Amino acid sequence: MAAGVTRPSLKHEKLCLAPVAGVDEAGRGPLAGPVVAAAVILPAKGVPRGIDDSKKLSAVERARLHARLRDCAIVGVGIVEADEIDRLNIYWATMKAMTLAVEALGQLPAHVLVDGNRLPRWTHQATAIVSGDAISLSIAAASIIAKHTRDTIMIAHAESHPQYGWHSNKGYGCRAHLDALRIHGPSPLHRRSFAPVAQAYFDFGPAPQVEQTIAEAR
Repeated sequence: MAAGVTRPSLKHEKLCLAPVAGVDEAGRGPLAGPVVAAAVILPAKGVPRGIDDSKKLSAVERARLHARLRDCAIVGVGIVEADEIDRLNIYWATMKAMTLAVEALGQLPAHVLVDGNRLPRWTHQATAIVSGDAISLSIAAASIIAKHTRDTIMIAHAESHPQYGWHSNKGYGCRAHLDALRIHGPSPLHRRSFAPVAQAYFDFGPAPQVEQTIAEAR
């Protein structure tokens, strides 16, 4: 490791009663697709090497670690689709996804470490940690699960909506995606409450409703 470069550790986990779950989300900013949260309880032994903030890892590294974590850790995933994001707003949709992820663990954590500065309205003992995915190993693991899961969902959606380039931009508002919105209008998977999509809905009218959830990615 280069001098001055830090990696996530179990420092925060060791201050809490076990089991400790780390929680992180992916997909707050995109114009399309769901927001996905993951909760991870790491094993006492056999934690995979290389766990880090998902943004620092390549897609290949995330896929490898996702598979390893699924094998050795307790993992829960929560998914909130675009139509519900529009009803709740992205903040509350993210809080719901985190709550669903912890519920999906199948066991009650004694403490939850959450990336960010806000906590969902729940009864769990919990700590919010700013930049937690770069500090806490459990949160970093959750960031990998959430990011890989959401990317997989968006790549699958790109098969039926190839014009938006989701296989590469994953629904984020890059130039190519914004250009496609102007040319083709919005899809049913776009977030109508987000300004560029709202403008496209105004210009083109609403898109037909379709099923949005890919169960296999959960």
